[in-house]
Amino acid sequence: MLHQTSLLVMLVMLVDKIPIPAAEKRTRGRPNRYSERLIMKALVIMIVRRLYSASALLAFLQQADGVSQRLRDLLQEQGQFPSRRTWERRLNALPERLPDLIGCLGRALVEELRPFGEQGHGAAMDSTALKTGGGVWHKKHRERGEIPHSSIDTQAGWSKSGWHGWWYGWKLHLAVTVGSVWIPLAAQLTVANTDDATVAPTLLRQLPAQVRFVLGDTHYNDPDLRQACERDNRFLVATRRGRHPHIDNGVDVRRIFHKLRSQAIEPFNNLFKSVFTWHIQMPVKGLNRSQLLALGAIFVYQLVLLYQHQHQLPLGLGIKAFLRAA
Repeated sequence: MLHQTSLLVMLVMLVDKIPIPAAEKRTRGRPNRYSERLIMKALVIMIVRRLYSASALLAFLQQADGVSQRLRDLLQEQGQFPSRRTWERRLNALPERLPDLIGCLGRALVEELRPFGEQGHGAAMDSTALKTGGGVWHKKHRERGEIPHSSIDTQAGWSKSGWHGWWYGWKLHLAVTVGSVWIPLAAQLTVANTDDATVAPTLLRQLPAQVRFVLGDTHYNDPDLRQACERDNRFLVATRRGRHPHIDNGVDVRRIFHKLRSQAIEPFNNLFKSVFTWHIQMPVKGLNRSQLLALGAIFVYQLVLLYQHQHQLPLGLGIKAFLRAA
């Protein structure tokens, strides 16, 4: 018998207390028997316990220990527990909804944690490399339509950055608050060769109204993106291309903003990969499964911040140890 509720159980129970945006009405097919909130609870368990398939989740829930039994009880609605096929189908459909769920929880966290009370109303955008869990598909083989090995993830793509060099896999696009606490506000996972500026408008739509400054590097210095920010009464502050040093008006202000951005999004990217140990590669193959895992991890990170706030713990500190203990 458990004398103390486990951290994982408390995280799963916390899903019942967060806002979830309404999904679009289904025009065809039978309505879902189980709620989206129930599927999110299962995703939290999968992320924390590193269970990367519905079969692994069910095997974990069948264990005889008290935590697994308690979690199985929490994954029932009206006395019914979903079948394996239902878990597979609902988890497979979840990545399409995760950006909205992350955005909704991000806005709720801004209201709850009030990060802009002691700092500027800024959010930083950037993308970070996540290498695929399969082998790499070299250009010469791709052009000939050859797949030399079954481990190759054919859905991934190539990209290059000054920090990572060439990599094969995915891009995790993020927007986080700038300041002492980094709150993920929006997230998308795409193929690695996706341009940052094309994803940025979908991130902008998830930002809370309190955000007034959107900070980015040269990839976000785009006229269309600047207009999108202006329509929402926001200022886009992005690094400018051209020979250094820049001497135009406003360069000193941009340097300050660029420093603030680099102190937020870049450390958060490293922290996030460290927490979930993804510096080497993702543990799964395929765009859909990678989206489920990466975006699900962002959601869990947000959930831990809410837990820390409610229990008066230091925000954003010790998250890796917290999840290990869960």
